[in-house]
Amino acid sequence: MNSFFGTQLRKLERFLENGHNGNGNSNGVRQPQPSLPTTDILLQGTQQAVAVAPVQIVVQANSPEDFLENGDMATPPGQVPPAGGLTLPYMDSAEFRNRGKEMVDYISDYMDTIGQRRVTPAIEPGYLRERLPEDPPMYPEDWDEIMDDVEQHIMPGVTHWQHPRFHAYFPSGNSYPSIMADMLSDAIGSNGFSWAASPVYTELETIVMDWLGRMVGLPKEFLPFTENGKGGGVIQGSASECILVSLLAARQATIRELKRQHPFVEEGVLLSKLMAYCSKEAHSSVEKAAMIAFVKIRILETDDKYALRGSKLAKAIQEDRSMGLIPFFVSSTLGTTSCCSFDPLTEIGPICKEENVWLHVDAAYAGNAFICPQFRYLMKGIEYATSFNFNPNKWMLVNFDCSTMWVTDRFKLTEALIVDPLYLKHSHSDRAIDYRHWGIPLSRRFRSLKLWFVIRSYGVEGLRRYILEHCRLAKRLEALIKLDSRFEIMNQVTLGLVCFRLHGNNTLNEKFLSSINASGKLHMVPASLNERYVIRFCVCSQTATDDDIDHAWHVITQMATDILQLMVKDQAETQDEIEREAEESVDEVFVVDKRNRMSISQKRSFFVRMVSDPKCYNPKIVRTLSMTSRRNLSDSDTGVQTPI
Repeated sequence: MNSFFGTQLRKLERFLENGHNGNGNSNGVRQPQPSLPTTDILLQGTQQAVAVAPVQIVVQANSPEDFLENGDMATPPGQVPPAGGLTLPYMDSAEFRNRGKEMVDYISDYMDTIGQRRVTPAIEPGYLRERLPEDPPMYPEDWDEIMDDVEQHIMPGVTHWQHPRFHAYFPSGNSYPSIMADMLSDAIGSNGFSWAASPVYTELETIVMDWLGRMVGLPKEFLPFTENGKGGGVIQGSASECILVSLLAARQATIRELKRQHPFVEEGVLLSKLMAYCSKEAHSSVEKAAMIAFVKIRILETDDKYALRGSKLAKAIQEDRSMGLIPFFVSSTLGTTSCCSFDPLTEIGPICKEENVWLHVDAAYAGNAFICPQFRYLMKGIEYATSFNFNPNKWMLVNFDCSTMWVTDRFKLTEALIVDPLYLKHSHSDRAIDYRHWGIPLSRRFRSLKLWFVIRSYGVEGLRRYILEHCRLAKRLEALIKLDSRFEIMNQVTLGLVCFRLHGNNTLNEKFLSSINASGKLHMVPASLNERYVIRFCVCSQTATDDDIDHAWHVITQMATDILQLMVKDQAETQDEIEREAEESVDEVFVVDKRNRMSISQKRSFFVRMVSDPKCYNPKIVRTLSMTSRRNLSDSDTGVQTPI
């Protein structure tokens, strides 16, 4: 037997001796082992029987003729292939009960003590490969060892988004009801690409999308149960997907209309003329969607509040129409990533309606706040939108992924994405929704379950209080910043995001943020607003308190004091160095000046000699002397040598 196979058998023997018998016993104490069936392992070119108590493993050779070129065993016609394969210990329901309880305990302990961990990992790229084996394990490993490796190797590389000191990006939704819903969804393990594939997947998704649409105050045209309505909602994986499928639907609808008007023009020609629009503060996924869809996109400037104005959009559309281009899609933003600014839909919407342009509204973060009536003024003009999305997995305590999207005309959406092979059709297609036609992927998880769990567990009022508390905490930080003259606020603090910076240049603020993040005491990220480097502070933790804000402010001010003092010291040292260099320069100037004076004196002396001594200035005499004596003439009075 080769040494590799012997090593693997010894690992399996140790595994069994540690008490793993496939029946949930894994407590480190060797348990009585039931006899396992003899198993054939196919190992070409070897014929041996190896006894490993209490499992007997028979190594049986098979000749190359036993296999076809594709790897299948060659079986004579009319015969069933022989039984085979290695039966190994597995986690059954009994062990799952024990291990599942342990995992719940681990998760609960992690959440309770997350504040004791460093918010960002102190590792370098490639750290994990050095810690894990190069090859995968040939046989099952002990569960306790796996969990030990989670703590030893996995957790050191985690950025803890649920940490009370995490203030980067936007919140990453998380709650125990959502976690348990995902557990149940994973256990069910169905694929809900159509109503027939798993009816409740479709039924519940439609219901919760109606709930959520009414919770945020969407017009009835978006809601799925509106009588004689064409609207509807769907759960996508991310806001990027929502924007992409909206743009694809707009592209398809526009090209269809253009083909009706110009039936003999190639679609490729029509496609080359399509123009999409967004502001420079829109999410980068809009630009990526345009790249994927092979359409042009024009990125427009914003006003002093970082919002896209209707006048700017109208001017761009008219310019493009005059050049023979076809405006077809506008992506506006409610709550931009950089500073949570809001495009005025009351200005943009009428322009899109007049120009017959699809208006998509991306409210990935801020849309969650619209469940609070006091924030709905921010979405005024939403009735002009053709599609709308926001992410409950950001700010509604729902775990990733869960991005919700609504359209006023679901048929325009599905016409752009429908592919309907025979094997996916079913007898209820005419009366049921098939969400596979509403997005890019075919496969669909039971994402509506966690949304249903969370809404029921917290209630609309509980979710409102959660969002309002985050907004209050952001206002608290804003007030603290305004009291310190070293800082300036860079955005209008409406929700849970505060943008600020130190008075000074971009380099100063970049060093300031880098120092904070390197300390591991807080984690924030930057943004660029009109070429100015700003620092984004977002209230993210589900359990954030006043103490967390005060702690963050203490870290920020202390780091600001340190870096400003360091800069003063650096400036002083730089000034001293400049003065030293200046003094050295003065000395150098004095030396040079002295040399220049000496040179002038030499020249003056030479001029005097030229006048008094014909040999010095008569070229013929000088040339003759040079040829005969090749020596220097000297002035015996001055002692200065004059070159010939």
